[in-house]
Amino acid sequence: MAAPLTFDSVYRALKRDAPAPVYYLTGEEDMLKEELVDLVLSRAVEPASRDFNLDVRNAADLNGESFHSLVETPPMLADRRAVVINNIGQWRRNAKVWQVVYRYLENPSPTTVLVLVTASGEKPDKRVAQFAAHVVAQPLNPARLGRWIGVRAQRAGFTMTDAATQHLLKAVGSELSALAMEIEKLGAIAQPDTPLDAAEVAQLVGIRRGETLDDWVGAVLLRDISKAANMLEPVMSAAGVTGVRMLIALGSGLVGVRLALALVEDGLTQQKLASELFEAIRASRPPWLTSWKDTAKLWAAAARQWSRAEIETALRLAYECDRSLKSTTLSDARGIILDLMLGLSPKVEAAA
Repeated sequence: MAAPLTFDSVYRALKRDAPAPVYYLTGEEDMLKEELVDLVLSRAVEPASRDFNLDVRNAADLNGESFHSLVETPPMLADRRAVVINNIGQWRRNAKVWQVVYRYLENPSPTTVLVLVTASGEKPDKRVAQFAAHVVAQPLNPARLGRWIGVRAQRAGFTMTDAATQHLLKAVGSELSALAMEIEKLGAIAQPDTPLDAAEVAQLVGIRRGETLDDWVGAVLLRDISKAANMLEPVMSAAGVTGVRMLIALGSGLVGVRLALALVEDGLTQQKLASELFEAIRASRPPWLTSWKDTAKLWAAAARQWSRAEIETALRLAYECDRSLKSTTLSDARGIILDLMLGLSPKVEAAA
């Protein structure tokens, strides 16, 4: 079976060649799948003829007979028609429709472009992937994410400076749907001829620079508990931020610091630590990080503030905090997070 395609490779191919007969979209980023569908349709069917030559259906509404009818219907006054079927994982594995699909994939119609879409979390069907152009929509790395924001902003009629883009990422996170919503809001206010700067994005998004979730994690990892405590209220008041989300971000950072300490114990010099951490981050490609380079530098700097015993204690306290947060109210979450920060304070641990 051929290796899956990426969004960028499909984009380049569609700029150069005619659409493939069948596309199979899998992966975790549903918004990227939607963009891929739009991209394929832009090349497959002229907008003026879509009323006649485009069918978008949900798999649960189709059986073998109706699927066959859709894909074998000839186009009307056009060279091609397109069929998009969403959530094909809704078909039971032993459903007869799969046999119809498999037969079609072996000999697809030359005048139909078929797009099969799975929901996030579903395993790809090996047989479909074998015969279709299989595209995996995975979380974007930070550099690609910045370009995605830029393209999305241009579609909304405005541009942003690099600093504004980075602040938007730090303020909102890497979830594409949340970013798209904020970009749409910015587009309603921004002037098309003047790029938004970081201060304007901070004001419009409602999260000031230096008071994002990433900033709070950084302060805790560097053990500046006073600074972290002052950030607690604005960070927890931000849209989409919960105690559990804060703890996940902090827990990831604590694990990163433990990795840094392990590398130092193995003899890695401080000068090479950040670059080695960057390579480890790039290999694992965690989707929640907004800057691999900055995160690697943070973990390297934070490693100087912790002993191995302290970081193990911190991870244990974070685990206990997680259990408490999952059985509490929002108001109590502030107190639980604050207690955790105090537990991570160097002075508290020194006294213990």
